[in-house]
Amino acid sequence: MQSMQQTKILGNNGEALVATWLQNQGFTILERNYQTRLGEVDVIAAKDDVIAFVEVKTRSINYFPASYTVTRTKQQRIIRAARTFILNHGIREKVFRFDVATVIFANGS
Repeated sequence: MQSMQQTKILGNNGEALVATWLQNQGFTILERNYQTRLGEVDVIAAKDDVIAFVEVKTRSINYFPASYTVTRTKQQRIIRAARTFILNHGIREKVFRFDVATVIFANGS
């Protein structure tokens, strides 16, 4: 069983990997770990007219798809955080997309 610190490190590594992958796909990372009192978004990235709000799920063991852990409640929190980001940054006329990126580290690191 992993400690909370190990879980946090694993999650940070997964988020960094996803951010790098997005940059390699031509996205610009606008925010990482964007937090409001209403919710959080792990990565916010932009490319052309698209802004992607990305929830990253990182695991060391793949018992079941990690995306299953993005519950309806979690989805609502991501949407509320995204709405706050959009309003606070005065963003208009963009396409907004919500992604779940899953990262599985076979050796647990």
